[in-house]
Amino acid sequence: MDRTLIKNVSIFDGTGRKPFAGSVVVAGNRIEAVTDATPADAARAEVIIDCGGKFLMPGMTEGHAHLSFDSFTCTEDLIAPPPEEHAFLTARVAKTLLDHGFTSAYSASEAKLRLAVAVRNEVDAGRLPGPRIRAGSLEITVSGGLGDESRLHNPRNCSTLSNATSPSLVIDGPEEMRKAVRLSCREGCDNIKLDVSGDPFYPHIPASCTTMSLEEIQMAVQTAHSFGRMVNVHARSIKSVQNSVIAGVDMIYHAEYSDEETLDMLEAARDRIFVAPSIGLFHTMVHEAEQWLPREVVEGMGIPALIEESVKTHTALRKRGIRHLIGGDYGFAWNMQGSNARDVKYFMDYYGYSSSEALVCATRNGGLAMRREGDLGTLEVGNLADMLLLDGDPLQDVTILADKSRIAMVMKDGNLHTLSPSLKSAI
Repeated sequence: MDRTLIKNVSIFDGTGRKPFAGSVVVAGNRIEAVTDATPADAARAEVIIDCGGKFLMPGMTEGHAHLSFDSFTCTEDLIAPPPEEHAFLTARVAKTLLDHGFTSAYSASEAKLRLAVAVRNEVDAGRLPGPRIRAGSLEITVSGGLGDESRLHNPRNCSTLSNATSPSLVIDGPEEMRKAVRLSCREGCDNIKLDVSGDPFYPHIPASCTTMSLEEIQMAVQTAHSFGRMVNVHARSIKSVQNSVIAGVDMIYHAEYSDEETLDMLEAARDRIFVAPSIGLFHTMVHEAEQWLPREVVEGMGIPALIEESVKTHTALRKRGIRHLIGGDYGFAWNMQGSNARDVKYFMDYYGYSSSEALVCATRNGGLAMRREGDLGTLEVGNLADMLLLDGDPLQDVTILADKSRIAMVMKDGNLHTLSPSLKSAI
């Protein structure tokens, strides 16, 4: 079994422990040793990398990934690419995430049913570079809900149970939900996405409304869990979050609106549920999207007000120990794939996380959400060797995380995906 010694590093292990100087030994695809000194048997390592004091941390998890989204500006852009070209786009995005230090991706949903499934399979087989992927389904919605863009005179842009060709699969009632989830599981999806609330992109269903019934959500959870799959939900309204918690979903996205009862429910479920605020999309809409979305449009959509609600809710959830994940709906023209690590700074700026706490959201919490507890998210003996080496300390300057030029090494499953020329010459 080949061994790699990564020495002379400042180790952030993702457990909450302060960084310490030391070395890490990788044997095969797992971490064999984490020590504050160079191991006595270092000579046994086939590869020795002297990192010159650089910052070593676990690989990050993108907790709200849309691998099939890239530079899109509207729903039509999700539908337009033919399946063949869209598969290549999805593969390119997967590589982009790995290039930027994301060794895992929890796919929320995709533009076509098997895009993430196919890329996941190729990555797992070693034929494509990319992160570990939990493949997302289409978004399952209800008539009149988020993603249902049909009209009686123009039945377009929605999938049916017999023709799943667009990003949203429209169902009504528990039995149709059961079939939709079974279909998604049959096609290889790991995660089932439900659109439970409205959204500011759809004026007729604002974010404060709840479109999917509790019975429909419960059927989705029951069916998905019977297949060993996870359920994640788009839930912005108070009732949508409450119903999602009652139904037993695994991941809640957005959750801007809350009251004391909602916060109490989430706190009571904090050991089984994950929450990803997805603040990146709204931040960039307000500050960086003028070319595509004029300021008056963004304000008319109520985005600044939703950010205020997000700050109140997720600051409170941070204080209550909720397991937050980074991931901000990246893949639109104004929040490009590859800039995903900016979420770490947003967690600090908006929700009051310290830099080390925000890094735990990006690493340990992500590893847990990937359903690999004891395997991913921390640099501990026995874990899979997924790690990221940075030229600089993100605890002092968190923007380093989103600067590809500061990434000196990405290792996934014990294999070096990238290694800076200066480190190559030092081997």
